[in-house]
Amino acid sequence: MSDAHNEHQSLIRTPKQLVAAVTAFFLVIVIGIILLVIFATNDRLTGAGTDSQSAEAVATRVRPLAEEGFTLVDANAPRVLQAGNAVYAAVCAACHDSGAAGAPKTGDNAGWNQRLAQGYDTLVKHAIEGIRAMPAKGGNPDLDDVEVARAVVFMANKSGAAFKEPPAPAPMTAPATTTATTLDAAPAAPAASAAPTGAATPAAAAPVATADLGKNVYNNTCVACHGAGIAGAPKLGDKAVWAPRLAQGTSVLYEHAIKGFQGKTGFMPAKGGATVPDADVKAAVDFMIASAK
Repeated sequence: MSDAHNEHQSLIRTPKQLVAAVTAFFLVIVIGIILLVIFATNDRLTGAGTDSQSAEAVATRVRPLAEEGFTLVDANAPRVLQAGNAVYAAVCAACHDSGAAGAPKTGDNAGWNQRLAQGYDTLVKHAIEGIRAMPAKGGNPDLDDVEVARAVVFMANKSGAAFKEPPAPAPMTAPATTTATTLDAAPAAPAASAAPTGAATPAAAAPVATADLGKNVYNNTCVACHGAGIAGAPKLGDKAVWAPRLAQGTSVLYEHAIKGFQGKTGFMPAKGGATVPDADVKAAVDFMIASAK
């Protein structure tokens, strides 16, 4: 009996032993925490955010937002000419997709046969200079002659021809000695005398009047259809035809001219198929409205 009782006795028999055991327990925990801190702080962290103060990271954060997603373009770099299909989609498709204003439809071999018989040079000449209802360069004077020729080749090849697309012209470079020779030979120009105090400054050139602007835009773009009433376009000055359109209001006419409009008797391509500012289109509409009143 005495042996069995001794086997169940605790190792801690006195209050002093209990205090010593508790103290040792907490001491082991504290030492473990200290060792963990030392281990964690001695090694360099490589996680996210550790290089946030580096020169590269700072430069990335302060870079202007406007530069994101854009590529710097040299304004003095040679112009990149558009391919024929791109010019066709932007300018020519307005009439040549549907055959409006007598334009031969792209892909209609029968409609192109007589034109192809005239030859490549004649077709390009007509496209650049304009002919009948076809405005010069399709109404977009900003196009390069090579871009117009490429569009002609694109349409003609879709309609039975086998023309070769013209390459971009070689860039013209001025001789390096020209500038130096001119500078050496030219005498120094006398300095301009200062204007007397109180002298009037020449007035700046007056801006082109809206009416003149509208007339110019009409002559360059709109006359192809509105001059003869082609493709359902109301003829310039025909008050009877313009009356129901004027009743719609100026804002509606502006919207139809800028965005394009499909009517019962014809259609209006966006901006007449030209690449001009909205303000120029509105000026042309005002010019035609004034002619119909």
